[in-house]
Amino acid sequence: MRMYDIIAKKRDKNILTKEEIGFFVKGYTCGEIPDYQAAALLMAIYLNGMNDEEILFLTDEMARSGDVVDLSGIDGLTVDKHSTGGVGDKTTLIVIPTVAALGCKAAKMSGRGLGHTGGTVDKLESIPGFRAEISQKELIDIVNRIGACMVGQSGNLAPADKKLYALRDVTAAVESIPLIASSIMSKKLASGSDCIVLDVKVGSGAFMKDISKAKKLAECMVNIAANAGKKAAAILTDMDRPLGYSVGNSLEVCEAVGVLKGHEKGDLYEVSAELSTHILMLESGKDHDECRRLVDEAVSDGRAFEKLKEIVSAQGGDPSFLEDTEKFKKANFSSQIRAERSGYITHIDSEKVGTSSVVLGAGREKKSDTIDHSAGIIFRRTSGDRVEKGEVIAELFSNDKEKINEARGIFLSALEIGDERPEQLPLIFGVVCR
Repeated sequence: MRMYDIIAKKRDKNILTKEEIGFFVKGYTCGEIPDYQAAALLMAIYLNGMNDEEILFLTDEMARSGDVVDLSGIDGLTVDKHSTGGVGDKTTLIVIPTVAALGCKAAKMSGRGLGHTGGTVDKLESIPGFRAEISQKELIDIVNRIGACMVGQSGNLAPADKKLYALRDVTAAVESIPLIASSIMSKKLASGSDCIVLDVKVGSGAFMKDISKAKKLAECMVNIAANAGKKAAAILTDMDRPLGYSVGNSLEVCEAVGVLKGHEKGDLYEVSAELSTHILMLESGKDHDECRRLVDEAVSDGRAFEKLKEIVSAQGGDPSFLEDTEKFKKANFSSQIRAERSGYITHIDSEKVGTSSVVLGAGREKKSDTIDHSAGIIFRRTSGDRVEKGEVIAELFSNDKEKINEARGIFLSALEIGDERPEQLPLIFGVVCR
């Protein structure tokens, strides 16, 4: 078998076999296939697409290119939740303890933030003592004992995806639904859970800017999961504005705690509750209304918050910071963003807000960057709100005074204020399931 022939076959819009896809993934992962040939095949896929069978073969080969987590030691069905990435997206901190409080078994593997999107592991590590890097045995023990564990992804989870994504990133081959779907789902399949709910973000702060393309991606990922013998659903949610009122690691933990304590009932709660509902539907087989009622009860009666404290304690974190979020370290410097004119906030560009938070120190421009857990942004007003000239819209926080001025400029460019109240997009655009 020759790589040249595989490239030519896909160039000519033909269907690749399982053996050809396996030859490519194995050869590129171990270094036998050079970058220039891999890039040629990726571009052929980008231009000509793949059918459902090819996508499943590619996903499966990438999933098996490294460690595959064995969760068979966990009693009962295991559940997982994945977001395609957004700004202010702290739903995992709400969803996982909520479904665990309702009897689900969640072995949640999350990533770190990179670029304008945040990472769940970074948020959790803002809690003093919290350990996101633990052994597979300890993960299984914790899930069996308390119902959930939230950890960082294995360094050798789907290594083929890491290599292929890096190559796609520098060869203009990122925006391909077969390649995006196989990238995401290879890690989900390697993570081992039985039931997967996918939060597919749509809008200015999301990878998918267009609802029709986001729906195609959602359908593709759900098909992969179903064909791999998993239960799955995808929820299409709005990311045309930041989710909730905070962006930044400890700031987002504090907001998530407020939701679980019943203090917040806005867009963050609604998205989190729907994700939790669909996880419970997959795990239990109950209908939507019954599962939503159970989710609302678990939050309102405090069980979900108690479960979050339990998870944090089990992983070495100090739960007193959840009881009293004032204990989190505050940034040394802050700056208020005030409305430059009266009117309605017609749009907040989420990607620019995320970039502003990175400049403040809350995120990374490259993987080696250090996170400032106290840096970030708190919104006082959001899209659709009426503001008067001089009114505070947001506050920026950083431990580097010089970074605040740079971040201010980016943040101000994200804001649009007009005379008419904007039409508000729905928080949830739809659900894809099989």
